[in-house]
Amino acid sequence: MRFKTVSLALLVLSLSHLSHAADVPALPVVTKVEQQPLVSQVERLVESLDFLGTPMSKPDRDALKTAMIDADAEQAVAGIQKVLDPYCLMGVELRSEKELTVQVGSVKKQLVEQGWSQFLVKVHNSAELTGVLRAASPNAQRLHGSPKDDVKNRWLDLQTFDRQPLKPQLSGLKLEYRIIQLYSRDAGPHEAAMSLEYVVRGGVPQRADVRGEPEVVTRGKPVSIAFDCSPSHDVTFRVVDESGKPTTAAFLIRDPQNRIYPSQAKRLAPDFAFHPQVYRSDRETVKLPAGKYTILCLRGPESVPEAKSLTVTDQPTVFTYDVKRWVDPMLLGWYSGDHHIHAAGCAHYSNPTEGVHADDMMRHCLGEDLKVGCNLTWGPCFDYQLKFFTGKDDKVSQFPYLLRYDIEVSGFGSHRSGHLCLLRLTDRNYPGGESNQHWPTLGLNTLKWAKKQGAITGPAHSGSGLAPSPQRVDGPDGPNNLPSYAIPQYNGIGANEYIVDITHNVPGPDGKPVPAVDFISTMDTNRQQEFNMWYHTLNCGFRVRASGETDFPCISGQRVGMGRVYVKVNGRLNYEDWCEGIREGRSYVSDGTCHLMEFAVHPATNAKQIVPVGYHGSELKLDKPATVHLSAKVAARLDGKTVPIEVIVNGYPVAKQEIVADGTTRDVSFDVPIDRSSWVALRLFPNAHTNPVFVLIGDKPIRASRRSAEWCLRGVDQCWEQKQPTYAAAEKDEATKAYEHARVVYRQIVSESEIN
Repeated sequence: MRFKTVSLALLVLSLSHLSHAADVPALPVVTKVEQQPLVSQVERLVESLDFLGTPMSKPDRDALKTAMIDADAEQAVAGIQKVLDPYCLMGVELRSEKELTVQVGSVKKQLVEQGWSQFLVKVHNSAELTGVLRAASPNAQRLHGSPKDDVKNRWLDLQTFDRQPLKPQLSGLKLEYRIIQLYSRDAGPHEAAMSLEYVVRGGVPQRADVRGEPEVVTRGKPVSIAFDCSPSHDVTFRVVDESGKPTTAAFLIRDPQNRIYPSQAKRLAPDFAFHPQVYRSDRETVKLPAGKYTILCLRGPESVPEAKSLTVTDQPTVFTYDVKRWVDPMLLGWYSGDHHIHAAGCAHYSNPTEGVHADDMMRHCLGEDLKVGCNLTWGPCFDYQLKFFTGKDDKVSQFPYLLRYDIEVSGFGSHRSGHLCLLRLTDRNYPGGESNQHWPTLGLNTLKWAKKQGAITGPAHSGSGLAPSPQRVDGPDGPNNLPSYAIPQYNGIGANEYIVDITHNVPGPDGKPVPAVDFISTMDTNRQQEFNMWYHTLNCGFRVRASGETDFPCISGQRVGMGRVYVKVNGRLNYEDWCEGIREGRSYVSDGTCHLMEFAVHPATNAKQIVPVGYHGSELKLDKPATVHLSAKVAARLDGKTVPIEVIVNGYPVAKQEIVADGTTRDVSFDVPIDRSSWVALRLFPNAHTNPVFVLIGDKPIRASRRSAEWCLRGVDQCWEQKQPTYAAAEKDEATKAYEHARVVYRQIVSESEIN
């Protein structure tokens, strides 16, 4: 696997080891300074250095103490400067809010690879300003419009220490000292252009920490500073899973000041700048200087988080982590997956020539114990990422961990009427061009193309656009209920055109009609809105299943697999059957903290007639109304809280059983009367939901609610009002017919529904 070791470090610079650089002049001595306020500020400075783990040496402390209590105020001020100036990286004079000058200090410019070092800044505040002073460097940030190659020049990270016992704002004293912290990504000699900025917000210095007001920034002329960055020490990670086999896990590394390593601003793939954690495999190394660390270890939501301490010396160091599980659905044949992740766009790259590679994404799937990762190519970097599409499992897959490239219709084509996840594709691009600009604007046309090649299809981030109008009044039928009968706005990119597309059958690979939509995506947007749309369409008799996604790193950049679907697989895991399990509903959705496994239904009087979810069409046929027996194996780990497992019939809870969410796997069962054709499911809201089993009485179709059918019919009109301007002129007639077809279908369902 391609991997560049990213080294890490803790703050190691001790102020007692700093010395003058012989060729740099000393900072000017500031006079006419009040002794008592300066002494108080210096005492807070010394306390801050102690807190940061870099105390001054005893001789320096003694000299400083002697100076601070000198009865001669002028000598006291001069003596304080004599002790502290040798530790200053820079000095700054603030002559006014619009004028400041920066000078290089005489301290030895020594940094440490992948570690934080700290220096002092001498502030001659002749204007007695009270805004914020902060550091800036083009070597520490990407400049607007700069090329990707400038990453090699962004080797530095820097920040001022503005927390207690110091304050964010300057004190207004004529003289004070601040702390600046520098982080080096690399070892060896490096040069940086550095400056200091005076910042106020809204023109009010006293409110410089208030967000939302425009900044007024005055920056001093940069100075060039040459640093020598000492190398760190290798630390070898030994990582094994619960069976003792080498594996990959996530590690969140912090120093005693709670700072994260490596610096997120300096990370390169496979580590992502928007993540606090990094992923490391067995025997991979990181670099750390001598110091102490706290490392939070985790391998996905099915593992038990473990905080471990690490002390690094100049000797070879080994860090070990043995994964401990609280649940393993795979032992029962349930394989986790995230059907919607990305290697480009959003928090990744949006430049058309960029994007992370397959082995980077595979590392994240391994580290989160995600068995199947559906890496969907979309608008940003579409052409670049298409080179990874093969219609087969990517070569980086490591059984039972599979990575597959497919497509999300997003950022082009019909995305304005609702993004679409297209899984198990064999063709990588819609006919008519080589890029992303020629796709249909009507989602149904895209679905026809995908279904012809046997794809599994469904809307992405379903809750987007399904919030009811703001003027809706809450109540028994209001937007905060589930189900809710408030009409959504249909003004987003989620399950919007879905309300139309589910009424259509389109030709499959053999020319026979198949449903245009197989699943609705859940677990990454508003759960109430996702499930509400799903419940109403189930009530109309449509057998759309639920699948779980993250839309990493767009809806969520925390980690892959924050939303998951667990699919029951018979025999050896393979991508085609896993996707088929989504279509058939051999699955449940979860955030990984709760599990609803082995859901099955049978008549209370005949256990042999059992229907496990996703098998036999998930259909249980009865001649007449009867009581059915529901069973499942459930497990949850939510800080030991008591949580309800609910039975859902036609969208409403009809029974529940409370369990302690302590990680224990338990058997649950229910007996529920069914008096008409209905769908039944289990849920632990909002963390997990099974797919439904359809109980048919006398072969009658499910027509669970006339109100649901009317809700869907009104939704078609609302969706048309919002989306019809998005359809191209060449497809407008097709769109008109598609929507009218949906209206006809829903009107028929309304007429067939006896129960309101």
